[in-house]
Amino acid sequence: MNFSEIGKVIELLGKDRGIKKEIVVGAIEQAFLVTARKKFGIQGEYEARYNEDDGEIEIFQYKNVVDAVKDPIVEINYNSAKELDEDCEVGDQLGIKIEDPRFSRVDIQTAKQIIFQKVRDAEREILFSEFKHREGDLVTGIVRRYERGNVILDLGKADAILTRKEIIYGETFKPGDRVQAYLSEVVMTNRGPEIRLSRTSPMFLVKLFEIEVPEIQDGTIEIKAAAREPGHRAKIAVFTSDRDIDPVGACVGMKGSRVQNIVNELQGEKIDIV
Repeated sequence: MNFSEIGKVIELLGKDRGIKKEIVVGAIEQAFLVTARKKFGIQGEYEARYNEDDGEIEIFQYKNVVDAVKDPIVEINYNSAKELDEDCEVGDQLGIKIEDPRFSRVDIQTAKQIIFQKVRDAEREILFSEFKHREGDLVTGIVRRYERGNVILDLGKADAILTRKEIIYGETFKPGDRVQAYLSEVVMTNRGPEIRLSRTSPMFLVKLFEIEVPEIQDGTIEIKAAAREPGHRAKIAVFTSDRDIDPVGACVGMKGSRVQNIVNELQGEKIDIV
């Protein structure tokens, strides 16, 4: 059974979606194994193999070699088996290639559905793993739309959700706006990974200071605590063991430049640094 496009599909999925070749091949083999069982009967033992050299899906049926056949679905007599494999013995299990499975259009459609589902599952796992490792980071996305008051952001490879309660009071966004947020959590749902963002979390404030203040990034200054009333006021406690550095002054910056950048990002939120 030859599908000239299967090799191209495997290559395309690997390049465009980052799905490993063995995952796609496994999905194809599993799909046609299920299809073979439906067509030939679940009593038999089958195996589907993808032949990379010629792009062929090969279906094998395994039968036990016996002297006298009682069940032709799972058994083959010794003389017939010797014609296929002269080294076989009674008690062996012989894999017999089904030369022309004659899959119908319905069979093929069933196989395609299984393949697509397996590929979608693989994509979801890839996205979940990739963004799970980024929990606790700042991310920037482009506003795509509103759904029931929640903002959906495009992060490039996946969409993320900024729920109404995670938006600073008074903030409004329109499609195309670039929005920065704290990646608080990634959870797997029935629809795939859900990437949850926040602009109200105290950790959003902490991460903004880490970006603006190099001394925090390199560990010279440590943030001990942070608290917020999003959109109104915030408080952050900083500490350093270096006597030559004023931690509060470093966070404020020359003429207040560092803290002002953060205030602007937080829609005018007043920040007290101690």
